[in-house]
This record gives sequence, C-alpha cells and structure tokens, in this order.
Amino acid sequence: MLTQKGRAKNWEPNSPRNVDVTRAKGFECVSSSPHSKMEEQKENIHDQDENKKPLESRSRDTPHVKTTCPAHSSIVEPVPVEPTSHGEFSDPVYKEIALANGHINRMSRDELRAKLAELKLDTRGVKDVMKKRLKSYYKKQKLTLSASEAEKAGTFYDFICVVDFEATCEENNPQDFEHEIIEFPIVLIDTQKLEIVDTFQEYVKPELNPKLSDFCIQLTGITQKMVDDADTFPAVLRRVVRWMQDKELGTKHRYTLLTDGSWDMSKFLNIQCRLSGIRYPAFARKWINIRKSYGNFYKVPRTNTKLSSMLEKLGLQYEGRPHCGLDDSHNIARIALRMLQDGCHLRVNEHMHEGQLQSVPSSAPLEGAPPPHNPKSRH
Repeated sequence: MLTQKGRAKNWEPNSPRNVDVTRAKGFECVSSSPHSKMEEQKENIHDQDENKKPLESRSRDTPHVKTTCPAHSSIVEPVPVEPTSHGEFSDPVYKEIALANGHINRMSRDELRAKLAELKLDTRGVKDVMKKRLKSYYKKQKLTLSASEAEKAGTFYDFICVVDFEATCEENNPQDFEHEIIEFPIVLIDTQKLEIVDTFQEYVKPELNPKLSDFCIQLTGITQKMVDDADTFPAVLRRVVRWMQDKELGTKHRYTLLTDGSWDMSKFLNIQCRLSGIRYPAFARKWINIRKSYGNFYKVPRTNTKLSSMLEKLGLQYEGRPHCGLDDSHNIARIALRMLQDGCHLRVNEHMHEGQLQSVPSSAPLEGAPPPHNPKSRH
C-alpha cells in the first residue's frame, strides 16, 4: 500500500495467484456467497446500463458496411462505407487475406498453437482467440496502414488509464444505499510500448457512512484504519488530477479512461461527486467499456465478458487479490494489452451526458479526453 499519499506505487499482488476471481463491486448482494452475490447484482446493473438509449441509432440493413472492434453494444455497430468504383475489397491483398482466413478457420487447436509458436506469437487462449490472433497477424503483414488509418487504429491513444473503484457496501444493501468510493486506483498503459508504465492508488475516507461493514472489509481487504487515515474524496481527486497533469495527459499525450463495465463512472463516480458537492469531472465523461470491446472483438456474448471469463479465455490467470481495486485494475489492463496485441482497435464506446449513461457509436469521431482539471463546486 502507499507509504506516502498521492505517490504512485509499483504494482505488487498482495495475495497468492490462482485465486477465484468473480470480480464485483461493493454493492452487488443477492445470492448465496459474498462473491456470487456481488457479481449477480452487478450484472443486473449492467443490464440496466446496456438498455440505456444509445447516443445515435444507425440502420442495420445498409448493404455495404464495415465494422470496428468496440461498437456501442454487444452487437458490432455497422458503419456505412462509401462504395468505390472497384469495390472496397477488390484489391488482390484482400483476396489473399480471405484465403488465409479460410485456411486458419480449418486449422485444429494443435495446428493453431504450432503456427503461433512458429511465428513467436502468444499460444495461450481458447481456439477462437488463437484464430483471431493468427488472422490479425497475417492481416497486419499484408496491409500497410497509412497515417490516417493508423490514427483510426489502437495507436490513436498514447496512454490508457484503467480505473476500477472500490466502494462501501453492506451484505444486503438497501435499495437507496449510497455507495461511497473508498479506493481510487489507476493503472497507466503505454499503447506504443504495450506495457504498464505506472500506477496510482489512494484510499478514500467515506463521510456519509464512515464505518465500513464487516462484509465490505472482508470483500475488499480495506480496513477501517485505512479509510480513517485517508483523505476525503475531493482531496484525493485533486491528487489524481495532479498525477495525470504531471504525465502531460491531454496536453502532450492523447489518452482516455478504460473500465470493466459501465458502473465505475456512471454509478460510483457519479454518486460520489454528488455526495461530495462537486461537478462530475470533464476528463471522465467518456471511457472504454472493455466488456463491450472484448465481446465485439472476440465475438463472444456479454455473459462471457466477466473479468474472470475474459482472463480465462485469453489463457491468463488472475494476479493479486480479487476486489482490491489496484489488483483488479492491473488485471483489466492485462486484458487490454492482450487485445491490443491481438489487433483490437480500442476506442471510446460510452459516455455520460447530462448525468445519464449513453453509448458512443463507432461512427463517432475519435478524440482523446480533455486535460484533467479539478472539478468546480456544485454550489
């Protein structure tokens, strides 16, 4: 944990690996065990968020479309393409790619693993993941991206900030329970180096319900002393902003936020800013929901996009302590890195508009988050 407030810490798992990882937040409590209770209610909230009206609806019967990885729902968003005189895929290179894809589709699991090993690529993951990895490799070999095309790809953002809050909770939360953020972690991904380059972590003192429940302490590993010794949310947020400014995010470097689901920003941060009497920070209004991106890229249903499922499908194991915000953020970052390595073009797919969660269609212009500033008071 931090020895000095506001300082970044190197990520170190604080419990053994290979532990169960039904990741959840401090508000999901409806089934038999603490972990399953949390996960089930979080899925219910995710269902509600998924049903929010999208920012922009598009026709799905357009005759000529292309798709990108993180469309605004579990269904890939069609993007109309202007027809050319020769057709978009008339170039022989696309025929070569199609032939290669057909061959890859016919390969067995052992053949896929052998080919990946031969090419010095990652051999972990289920069969469909290995297919996608091999197809992406051959496509990259065949296509030379122009500068404008590269900007539309995963290289658009220089850095990605992975955020996974932990919040106060009860074993059986009342319907009107106000969740307060008690851990603010960030894991910083350098998309050029394809590695984690820094982390930030601070605990937060809750004010509405200052005493943590036994359930919350057991679930998150955050003790009463940790939050008693911490600062309140506005003070912690100021240090988060300073940390991001020191890294020149939004000024020198393009960046965005990434979360495991919609609730970190649309629920926790939204509630916390209201309770703290401050405006919702502009730099957190848009983010990448990795569950949507993962489902669209690897063509899996939303029910298979829990943190534990995503790690398993990629051949990875959880590292650290489940429900520790920093450890959860680190594992989410590992998934994002693997997706980038496999050719996924991560882009913003959700945002807050007038206090409401909305989806961002894949046709929306690409833009980074604004430079971080301390939000003003609501009064």
